[in-house]
Amino acid sequence: MKQKLTQAEADALIQMEKFYTGTDIFDFPSMGGSLRIPLHSADKREDFTLDISRNKIAFERNKLQTRVRKTIILVRIDIGGQPHRNPDGEEINCPHLHLYREGFDDKWAISLPSVFIAPSNIFRTLNEFMDYCNIITKHFIRRDLFI
Repeated sequence: MKQKLTQAEADALIQMEKFYTGTDIFDFPSMGGSLRIPLHSADKREDFTLDISRNKIAFERNKLQTRVRKTIILVRIDIGGQPHRNPDGEEINCPHLHLYREGFDDKWAISLPSVFIAPSNIFRTLNEFMDYCNIITKHFIRRDLFI
């Protein structure tokens, strides 16, 4: 059975401060690569995951997301992909932002908010995404020379 959240729970989890508590430094994934980084709430009662995925062929196609309870996507940015069709039929061009919506999970997208200044700069967008998701510790990802 798939886990469900109320909208209030999802909003609280999105706003909750998230921390990387390990000592590893991760290399930003190269083309076709992905990275999954464990995060925790301050009291360590909630576990989150920061996912970074990069397309192997289309270098501009990237996905950034935060998950909670292993499978529930709270926030996701799609960059360089196809437009997204919301459940009501509205089409949202890429880049766009998915936010958890009660009853629909991550099936709804909105245009990328203006806090994301340059979506083609994936490393900058990653840092803006971590701010947006309230990820407090940020210096655990090393930038590749080619991004």
